[in-house]
Amino acid sequence: MKSVFALGLGLLSLAAALPATLSASKPPSVNGTRFTIDGETRYFAGTNSYWIGFLTNNKDVDSVLSNIASSGLKVLRVWGFNDVTRKPGSGTVWYQLVSSSGSQINTGADGLQRLDYVVQSAEKRGVKLIVNFVNYWNDYGGIAAYVSAFGGTKESWFTNDKAQAQYRKYIAAVVGRYASSPAIFAWELANEPRCKGCSTDVIFKWASDTSAYIRSLDPAHMITLGDEGFGLPGGTSYPYGTSEGVDFVKNLGVKDLDFGVFHMYPGSWSVPNSFGPGWVKDHAAACKKAGKPCVLEEYGVTSDQCNVEKTWQQASRAADGMAGDMFWQWGDKLSSGQSPNDGNTIYYGSSTATCLITDNVKAINSM
Repeated sequence: MKSVFALGLGLLSLAAALPATLSASKPPSVNGTRFTIDGETRYFAGTNSYWIGFLTNNKDVDSVLSNIASSGLKVLRVWGFNDVTRKPGSGTVWYQLVSSSGSQINTGADGLQRLDYVVQSAEKRGVKLIVNFVNYWNDYGGIAAYVSAFGGTKESWFTNDKAQAQYRKYIAAVVGRYASSPAIFAWELANEPRCKGCSTDVIFKWASDTSAYIRSLDPAHMITLGDEGFGLPGGTSYPYGTSEGVDFVKNLGVKDLDFGVFHMYPGSWSVPNSFGPGWVKDHAAACKKAGKPCVLEEYGVTSDQCNVEKTWQQASRAADGMAGDMFWQWGDKLSSGQSPNDGNTIYYGSSTATCLITDNVKAINSM
């Protein structure tokens, strides 16, 4: 791996070239099994937008973040990655070219400057961001892009020295741009990391080493894993097992991971929607025992969203150990039309948004 000193010199040069927004206020932090955000300690509501950093119209970014803020949502999770294995044509946003012959981090107008604008807009509106560094899935490059460049498999990616060296270079570039921003809530190692059939030691060690590396770059902000929450006591169905190489309880023990996250998609996991409240309670219990907050970071269904998902929100608000919930995903009107809809999307201004955003925020404010 490259020298930390060499990376540090590069980051200093990069930071000097970018306008930094400094804040006298403390960044979000853990307070028991809750978070303190802008001096206030409480449960929060949030959401996800994987696509906001890929928008090319600044007015769209501002409009979306204004709507999120006015809805009372405190935290937005965004994709801090957009990997390609060959350079796309002009006008296509990409953040990193991953190549065995020489990777390139795109700091241009169609690269990380798009993420820069999201961070700047979030700063102005008091929205805090969870920024993710790589995708387990193939969308927007992900681990598959590294495998294409450096060989191996998705399972061996976690221990592939060349792949991990480039992954760390990318982390350093992103953290270096925003380490002083008051908009950062937390850095996230990966979106839904899995290592199918692997010992749970593989992801545990990778998470330990990577989170320690991030901490060395930025000791001020929180760090989390980004997993689905597989592997914990309380049930015998597929999500409770460790077949995907993930042990939620074990990973809570990683020193430099500040809080636990988990996701919930019963339809994808072949369990009923009624599975939800128990899944929430079991994670909350694990987090309480570990002394760290839990966040229901992604959840969704494609039908009867209000009736199904509000029971999950109620369970999360009531569970000792839970600190927030973030539905997947935010929907809005853009200059090009409606934002992406994967079936789980909840559009701003809809009756479903009233049920799952307005009513949830109201209930949180009365806690």
